[in-house]
Amino acid sequence: MKTLLISLTILSAFVWSSFAPATTSGYSINDEARDFKLKNVDGNFVSLADYKDAKGIIVVFTCNHCPFSVAYEDRIIALHKTYAAKGFPVVAINPNDPISYPSDSYENMQIRAKEKKFPFAYLIDETQDIAKTYGALKTPHVFILRKSGSKYIVSYIGAIDDNSDDEDAVKTKYAENALNDILAGREIGQATTKAIGCGVKWKK
Repeated sequence: MKTLLISLTILSAFVWSSFAPATTSGYSINDEARDFKLKNVDGNFVSLADYKDAKGIIVVFTCNHCPFSVAYEDRIIALHKTYAAKGFPVVAINPNDPISYPSDSYENMQIRAKEKKFPFAYLIDETQDIAKTYGALKTPHVFILRKSGSKYIVSYIGAIDDNSDDEDAVKTKYAENALNDILAGREIGQATTKAIGCGVKWKK
């Protein structure tokens, strides 16, 4: 019964998000990503330029309330733990309007980050400008950036893997495959996939 209720909640969120308006086309593969300066849950401001020794960044637009985001929290933590050491840390960004969804407020982000012991930055996009610039439409929505000189180049856009319901049933780990291709100097086999999740909650 519990599994059924979770599945119905996720299905409901997905159906609702399918009708959420797209606000921008956002980035495409090989575009240069602009930097940002957003507030982290520790009160400090974080930008891409802060990651001076990184080979790239795994930018994940996510939030507190969305059942898809909750389902992927441990997988996002695992991504960071595996790939930060290889030069690709996770930077999570919450783009949602906290007026419409109070559970996505900055204060609740701080609580969630502490509960889950997030080992990565969890930033709030208060103006939603970065989400619109990147073209984030779902939570979670992944943008893998590869560093080229002082620039960050968009190399992968989409989902973390192919099964939001059951991590044990995942067949294709899209984000990991893309990262492994980048680290091996190969062309990415699948650079774009469809992000599955709740629609970003835009301000009215």
